[in-house]
Amino acid sequence: MKIFITAIGTDSGKTLVSSILVEYFKADYWKPIQCGLPRDTDGVRSLISNNKSVFHDEKWLLKTPASPHFAAEVEGIDIELNDFKIPETSNHLIIEGAGGLLVPINNKECVIDLATHFKCPVILVANLYLGSINHTLLSLEYLKSKDISVLGVIFNGESNKSSEKIIEMKSPFPILAKIPHLDRIDKQSVKKIANNLKITLNE
Repeated sequence: MKIFITAIGTDSGKTLVSSILVEYFKADYWKPIQCGLPRDTDGVRSLISNNKSVFHDEKWLLKTPASPHFAAEVEGIDIELNDFKIPETSNHLIIEGAGGLLVPINNKECVIDLATHFKCPVILVANLYLGSINHTLLSLEYLKSKDISVLGVIFNGESNKSSEKIIEMKSPFPILAKIPHLDRIDKQSVKKIANNLKITLNE
């Protein structure tokens, strides 16, 4: 299975959730576009305990910590959707997007268009800050309106029972997991969360 990880915003916790899912499935990991350093690939690699996962190089490793379309412009690069090909692997693959789902990669296409291009389903990461109900439901409505395959939502960070309840009630897709706030993010904490996950995926 290949899964595309996107989010309601830039700091929602895609890399942490990706790390947990890589450990859970003992999957490979790939970030097609990296903007700025440190590399998320190195971050995920440092959090993984299993020896099966393979970490594939980015298609674009850009130095500017900005939206992919602007980072590419700064470096004189044209990012084209058709340039992206999924790494060859017989393993599960977790693909991490850049920023939120509508972050542009060029003047025509957005990060979420990569998931459509790859023909793989999406997991939406949502953290529960003030305004996140609106951002989460708008993101889900967009995915539904574009007929994008969505496996479900993963809540990440500090819990907010009221927000979780209303999102779950209104979401057209299931809530797959709730990742608690972690005081320390390391191999041990990621492995502990992964070992306690119970995710059933229906493509």
